[in-house]
Amino acid sequence: MLPGMRILIVEDDAEAASYLVKAFTEAGHVADHAKDGLTGYGMAEEGGYDCLVVDRMLPKMDGLTMIGALRGQGLQTPVLILSALGQVEDRVKGLRAGGDDYLPKPYAFSELLARVEVLARRKAPQAAETFYQVADLRLDRLSHKVTRGGEDIPMQPREFRLLEYLMRNAGRVVTRTMLLEQVWDYHFDPGTNVIDVHVSRLRAKIDKGQAKPLLHTVRGAGYVIRDGA
Repeated sequence: MLPGMRILIVEDDAEAASYLVKAFTEAGHVADHAKDGLTGYGMAEEGGYDCLVVDRMLPKMDGLTMIGALRGQGLQTPVLILSALGQVEDRVKGLRAGGDDYLPKPYAFSELLARVEVLARRKAPQAAETFYQVADLRLDRLSHKVTRGGEDIPMQPREFRLLEYLMRNAGRVVTRTMLLEQVWDYHFDPGTNVIDVHVSRLRAKIDKGQAKPLLHTVRGAGYVIRDGA
């Protein structure tokens, strides 16, 4: 899990930008917003960002021109390009202009977040983890076995996926949107309490009878697994 990142979002659509700022903030990161390419260029040039998320079609200075200008100044901050232009030639043009990744619209935020995290840690790659552990709760991804205090905890497939995602993001609040996209493969809110029901069942399995609860609800934000209140 990466510590909180500082991300610059360069997007002229106010609604889309507000959604991204909110989503990144909920995920534990700091997100700044520039509404046009010229402003984005100035903010990015000042440095301090772990990643830039840049829309391709921007006023004052288009996204590719902005990225090319930054690269010309020697700025090597990773850049992910967002664009409604998703053809192969569009993606190739974006990458050749200096982008490190290219995500066509529409997109799932969970994928965008994962791609940004990959870009931010690219200089220090880590081996894939085969298990996750929080306090005395352990999840083995290879054997699909979950234990707490050495005692086996039986898990249904969906419960295992839910717990795996929460433990992979241990210490970080996971929002309902992220759970719907990652665990249920929904890219919309079905308007049901499916998440609440599964989280309640999961909590009963891993925390019932334990002196220290690990699965917490963060009111108005989502859920988090952590060692401590």
